[in-house]
Amino acid sequence: MTEGRPSGFDGHGPESPLDLGGIGPGEAASIVGRLSDGTMPALVDALAKAGNCVRPVRLVGRSATVDLRTGEILSSFYSADEPLGALYKPCGNRREAVCASCSRVYARDTYELISTGLNGGKGVPATVSTNPLLFVTLTAPSFGLVHGVRDGEEQCHPRTRLAWCPHGRRLACWARHDGDDPRVGAPLCADCYDAPSAVIWQWHAPELWRRFTIALRRRLAAELGVRESDLAQHARLEYAKVAEFQARGVVHFHALVRLDGSEGPGSPAPTTASGLRRCVLEAAAVVRCTAPPVDRTDVERVLRFGAQTDVRIVREGGAVADQITSEQVAAYLAKYSTKSTGVDPRRPLHHLAALMTTCRTLAARALDGCPFGCEERIADRRARRCGNCARHPYALLGRWAAMLGFRGHFSTKSRRYSVTLGALRRARRRFHALLADVRRQLDKLDVRELEEQLMAADEETTLVIGSWSYEGTGWPRAGDKALADAAASRAREYAKWRAEQRTIDKQRA
Repeated sequence: MTEGRPSGFDGHGPESPLDLGGIGPGEAASIVGRLSDGTMPALVDALAKAGNCVRPVRLVGRSATVDLRTGEILSSFYSADEPLGALYKPCGNRREAVCASCSRVYARDTYELISTGLNGGKGVPATVSTNPLLFVTLTAPSFGLVHGVRDGEEQCHPRTRLAWCPHGRRLACWARHDGDDPRVGAPLCADCYDAPSAVIWQWHAPELWRRFTIALRRRLAAELGVRESDLAQHARLEYAKVAEFQARGVVHFHALVRLDGSEGPGSPAPTTASGLRRCVLEAAAVVRCTAPPVDRTDVERVLRFGAQTDVRIVREGGAVADQITSEQVAAYLAKYSTKSTGVDPRRPLHHLAALMTTCRTLAARALDGCPFGCEERIADRRARRCGNCARHPYALLGRWAAMLGFRGHFSTKSRRYSVTLGALRRARRRFHALLADVRRQLDKLDVRELEEQLMAADEETTLVIGSWSYEGTGWPRAGDKALADAAASRAREYAKWRAEQRTIDKQRA
């Protein structure tokens, strides 16, 4: 423990109430109403079961667990028996700006997924920790000058006072921005900034990544002196990748790239991390994607990654290199996986709102002239389109305006990099069921082979049959959400405190 600190977390105990500062009178009255009508214990129980989710899904109905071998009904569940008369399921949103509690669960699962591919465990051999490993960052190209946070005390764009753009705006900024400055990411001249190309690059970014993985395998085959079709007989390339939105509104790709031998995870790699690094740099430099024009007045674009490709060697033959550890990399990627676009629907930053408008404008241009009026429904989530419009490459661009045109998955991995998020969620459900059985039988939990039991891929022997209907989203009263926010904040503080204690224990050891 740190010196002068009590031997426990300060936020636990009856004398440590939740921080409800800043709540409005309506929320305060709602909380008082819960205390007055005696439903506060039921709310606390529902909050715990929903993981303090701020916008849970309310379901009503029933389900039964059936033994597949005998057909016997093992147990039944009715939502009417729940404390608040409904089943509250966590929303499961990965974005921290939407639900901090669910995004924390997603980040922890992502950390476990990435860490397993780094160090082994959960069915992945521990020998993967000796294979070459790179931390790769692929950036977007420049579409115009933007305000940015510079290293140290450097100014944003310290140019001569005579630098003017064709629109009469000065292409200089002598300010020293911090990360909270709303000008960060905004173009110095909105008319000079190529917003349509930025949106189209974003639209095709998943295809660029796919082509990068193909080019990387080709470069690796050339590095090993084998044919591309024979590469699997000599090496296997595995990766875990996340997309991070930058302040200017475009994504960067951060990826862990691991090289295994022909036998799969943990088998000896046929080349070094330095050789793999050369392949990554060459592949990132040559990969291209041709974007078709939006309409007849538009031009064809050849898309590529930005020039600032960063490739750092994390491990070279099992030894940590480049002053970056596998734990740091896993934490970085887990943090990026919960980051959103940064667009506040109520008060979007001007340059991000401009990108959203560009998405809708390009979609309308793509479907302009349709005799069935498809361009009038570009922003609908499930809009029906005629056959010609449905085949247009930018037909769905308007639907993704809130994501600034990015339609890809935020976190992906190769098939054999490590476990899947589905396997981790299944293991968590098994653990809770096992823990409930232990508590019901007043027994102790045997942890000797717990991981094998939770991660086992054997077939399920039970089937859950249910009939459910959607009742709504969110807590029924305004004060319930305030309590969920406060409880989730306290849980994050506790998790941070535990991480600090583990770091202190490692330093003392």
